[in-house]
Amino acid sequence: MLKLQYSNFKYECGTDEAGRGCLAGPVTAAAVILPEHFENLILNDSKLLSEKKRNILKPIIEHDALAFSFAHIYPTEIDSMNILNSSILAMHQSIESLNIRPKFIIVDGNRFKPFQDIPHETIVKGDSKFLSIAAASILAKTYRDVYMESIHEEFPMYNWKQNKGYPTKEHREAIKKYGPSKYHRKSFRLLPEQLKMKL
Repeated sequence: MLKLQYSNFKYECGTDEAGRGCLAGPVTAAAVILPEHFENLILNDSKLLSEKKRNILKPIIEHDALAFSFAHIYPTEIDSMNILNSSILAMHQSIESLNIRPKFIIVDGNRFKPFQDIPHETIVKGDSKFLSIAAASILAKTYRDVYMESIHEEFPMYNWKQNKGYPTKEHREAIKKYGPSKYHRKSFRLLPEQLKMKL
């Protein structure tokens, strides 16, 4: 069973991101504050759930949460500041957009930068330990998937509707055949045999 709270603060916010390892599209983060007596037996780390279950959970989380928000950081920003800083920025932006100011932040993973003067704790595998982080992981994943499906229409040859920008064999074959699009992260190793230019 996932736990509801890490701290004793009433407004504890969980945050997580999706899409860090993708070759194309944004890195997306979400932040969620759940009510004191929230319960859900299906809710878990988004990676452990089917797309169908994630899509069932999304409106439930949005209805039951005291506050939720999400933020995209796009490839040009990722290329300029690296993926770790972009992930943290997405988390910061999603927390900042909440309509309730959290009193404590719990973060999936082991890297974070302080947000304003709000205390925080990083938790490895937090999305399979705490409900608010799991809820944030669902929202980050589902909102990112919707975005990838929308840009799929523009560049169907990469099949983002299916692979969501992750480095599948098919995705890399399409990059090899058509070259990178404006949605690809140019700072990432798009092809395994790609060599860095000697400057």
